[in-house]
Amino acid sequence: MPVKKSTEAFLLSLSRLTRMEFGVLLLNSFKWLLFSALLGGIVGSASALFLETLNLVTDYREQHLWIIGFLPIAGLLIGLAYHYWGKEVVKGNNLLIEELQTPKKVIPLVMAPLIFAGTIITHLFGGSAGREGTAVQIGGAFADQFTKIFKLKPRDRKIILICGISAGFASVFGTPLAGAVFGLEVFVIGTLMYNAILPSFITAIIADYVCKMWGVGHTHYSISVVPQIDGLRILLSLGAGIIFGLVARSFSALNHRLSAIFGQIKYPPLRPLIGGFILIVIIFLSGTTRYVGLGIPVISESFNAQEPYYTFAIKLFLTALTLSTGFKGGEVTPLFFIGATLGSFLSFFIPLPAGLLAGMGFVAVFSGAANTPLACIFMGLELFGTESGIYIALACTTAYLFSGHTGIYHSQAIGSPKHLLLKRHQFLR
Repeated sequence: MPVKKSTEAFLLSLSRLTRMEFGVLLLNSFKWLLFSALLGGIVGSASALFLETLNLVTDYREQHLWIIGFLPIAGLLIGLAYHYWGKEVVKGNNLLIEELQTPKKVIPLVMAPLIFAGTIITHLFGGSAGREGTAVQIGGAFADQFTKIFKLKPRDRKIILICGISAGFASVFGTPLAGAVFGLEVFVIGTLMYNAILPSFITAIIADYVCKMWGVGHTHYSISVVPQIDGLRILLSLGAGIIFGLVARSFSALNHRLSAIFGQIKYPPLRPLIGGFILIVIIFLSGTTRYVGLGIPVISESFNAQEPYYTFAIKLFLTALTLSTGFKGGEVTPLFFIGATLGSFLSFFIPLPAGLLAGMGFVAVFSGAANTPLACIFMGLELFGTESGIYIALACTTAYLFSGHTGIYHSQAIGSPKHLLLKRHQFLR
């Protein structure tokens, strides 16, 4: 009898505990569902407005190429705006990462309009930049306002920031799975914040859905030929991944080096002014505008035709110069350009289809530069389908490993080093 009573008491206690645990999880999930729906709607709408505006200014620039001659003046305006109104948010994505690691104060909402306007001006006048940085910063800025409005605790503030980052990334590229994982993966190398996994995915999915509801479309890419995987092709994919990783490392290093050089100019607004003059000289000497702006036509072209060896190198330098001098935008789409055109060129040496290598490079160079291999694998699957999944995974993970710890986001911390011989818990420089 005592044994029976003890068993019954244990089962009753377990039942109560299970009901309590279920109730807590249900309430917590409901709370984040509400936050995610609200934030996803806001960020998805903001991304739709941003993408439509970006398309308009890109079309205008391509029809009025003379406007590129005013790039230095545009740089000066951006520099003045950040110098007088945006000193607190000039770090951009790195500020979001720092607040996730060591929370200090709520990110000023002024980050959103400043990065929006700065990116639009950069693209209108022909700077070589992307768009992910804008969407991520808009998402992070709006998300952190929830901290003030709802008086969120520190642990919840981290989750809402991750949700904002995920929503911005997902909606601007039309890749909700990659966006969700990017938000979880980007702030500490080798670590995921699993307590934010459900809110991150819900917010990313809603933001992407809302952006598409506004009628905003995304560029579609396709890999026409995907050969059956075998031992030789595994080795070839690993070799390509090493090259992609080294190029990603070169981009990050050049970006940081140029930032240090132009950082010696004491008055910040002069940096993009001078950078703008250098950019228009290079653009004029190149005799083409295919390297300015996002470069999406060239990216699409690389999936169908072999690119020359210099295409990726020119884009790499122009993007590093644009961003390091103070123009605004992001690195991701230029990294897609660099990776896709590099992969297309490598098909001259590596016996894999040009379109497949372009797709592998598209995500792998970004994987190495941002230190986000899982997000890039998801992105490859969302953009190119599952048939190329093994090639994408091999390229992304190898590029991540060989890119070292010098990423485009210098505020990333090292949670798990890429090799045991490398130092732990240091910050990227």
